[in-house]
Amino acid sequence: MPINADGATINMIHFNRAHDISIVLGRESVSWPGDPPYQRDLISSLAAGKVSNVSHLSMTTHVGTHVDAPAHFLAGGGDLDSYAAADFILPAVVVDAGDATAIGPEIVAAAGPLAGGALLFRTTNSTTGRIASGEFFRDGAHLSREAARACVDRGVSLVGIDYFTIDAFGTRTFPVHLCLMSAGVLILETINLRDVQPGSYTLICLPLRLAGAEASPVRAVLLE
Repeated sequence: MPINADGATINMIHFNRAHDISIVLGRESVSWPGDPPYQRDLISSLAAGKVSNVSHLSMTTHVGTHVDAPAHFLAGGGDLDSYAAADFILPAVVVDAGDATAIGPEIVAAAGPLAGGALLFRTTNSTTGRIASGEFFRDGAHLSREAARACVDRGVSLVGIDYFTIDAFGTRTFPVHLCLMSAGVLILETINLRDVQPGSYTLICLPLRLAGAEASPVRAVLLE
């Protein structure tokens, strides 16, 4: 058993495989229409004779794989500061939504025990490779309001989907966001589940510690 410098025992996490379900920023990512694009510029470069490489990033908090807090849509809703780090490390179930475009509550019902954990939807957005193509598409699979309500009723703490938004693109009322966020449920968007089979995992999707932020990019990983 590993021991730290103070002599205390450190508990190790044991897993067989780590699935990176994140989109690669600058290669696979796209920005929401109208948002400023992701950009990384070297402001110091070894190639230019500087002593180090230093990058400057320009992006929104909703580019690539990211987590939304209720403050994204709700006035007075909790921002990321109101969640503990442990809220982003959860038992998770990946469920295959098949060819569904609007995911219904029956798919939630088939997912098994969910209270306090995360539910991630694997759709054709992942299986066709479109979510990692670097091209925006408007007809992606998404959650229905009825499925969102079923997630809330079953005590889910985080809902994830392999699309740029958990709502249907073009909606003006955002019923899925509002249903989940009103219940304090976190939303993980733009994940890539192409190489992940349905089943049980441990999800790690820690956001940056951005003061007062409504969202943050994450490196999302499923431990098997």
